[in-house]
Amino acid sequence: MFKNKTLLITGGTGSFGNAVLRRLLELDIKEVRIFSRDEKKQDDMRRKYADKRIKFYLGDVREYDSIVNAIRQVDYIFHSAALKQVPSCEFHPIEAVKTNVMGTENVLTAAINTNVKRVICLSTDKAVYPINAMGISKAMMEKIFLAKSRQGGNSTVICGTRYGNVLASRGSVIPLFIELINKNQELTITDPKMTRFMMTLDDAVDLVFFAFKHGNPGDIFVQKAPATRISTLAQALCEIMGKPNYPTRIIGTRHGEKKYESLLSREEMASAYDFEEGYFRIPIDLRDLNYAKYIDLGEESITNADGYNSENTEQLDCEGVKLLLNKLSLTEAASNGEVFDSEQ
Repeated sequence: MFKNKTLLITGGTGSFGNAVLRRLLELDIKEVRIFSRDEKKQDDMRRKYADKRIKFYLGDVREYDSIVNAIRQVDYIFHSAALKQVPSCEFHPIEAVKTNVMGTENVLTAAINTNVKRVICLSTDKAVYPINAMGISKAMMEKIFLAKSRQGGNSTVICGTRYGNVLASRGSVIPLFIELINKNQELTITDPKMTRFMMTLDDAVDLVFFAFKHGNPGDIFVQKAPATRISTLAQALCEIMGKPNYPTRIIGTRHGEKKYESLLSREEMASAYDFEEGYFRIPIDLRDLNYAKYIDLGEESITNADGYNSENTEQLDCEGVKLLLNKLSLTEAASNGEVFDSEQ
């Protein structure tokens, strides 16, 4: 798909950017452009990868001129630049609007104006039934790329992905738990019964590649994923690190947090296409009945929650979470007492 192509990753110095970059460098790609506003992380990546196919562009998606300069002569875009921390967006909502909403408008306008062939926009489960500023801004981001996909049509195909918590990504709870354990400080848990989807960075990259290959204008792709309680996640991590009886303290739900997250709303489930590979595709028009296979969403198939969420998906017990965590080099390093970097 990417042979001799030029691809741009907005927010490319983040966890996802590093993960997808590693995957792309294994392919016969012509050039990968990393666009971000963090010159320190760009320099770190430049030294780490030392690959002539990587080009770095300093700028901010909030500024149209800086993004359009980076997009010229690009074939494909992975748009991952965003403000993602729920509490910080809750206290500074206008900043979330500037980056997640207006920034997306700038990226997609520039992509259409410069004839980019395909754009994948990364969204989040918090955009479904949003109750916090981050989720609301991401829901608006989705509306923008849906509207722009009609404008771009088949000339610039714009579609998106939506995924839940990515294990060990920057700012996630696992690096925090490991840091607290290494400092011999008790683990702080918001709500032991809170559930979250569990995905690895490789899963997130697989989802984006799947969307790239199968996406039509305005499609949103979701990967089926297991979930677990926060208390189960903490216990599994403690056992991996050899401290099964480690002390914890409940601190209460943070500003803007939900007890569980949804990847598809009830309305979206009614017309979503179910891929056997483990993905859902939500068409741009929920009235579209051209797909051959649909999810039957009768009243009996829903428990006490609407849509596809972290309460009614597969629930991982402690052993299941440990199997998932053992895929991460982060937990291996932590269990050996080594210094870790959540970007690795």
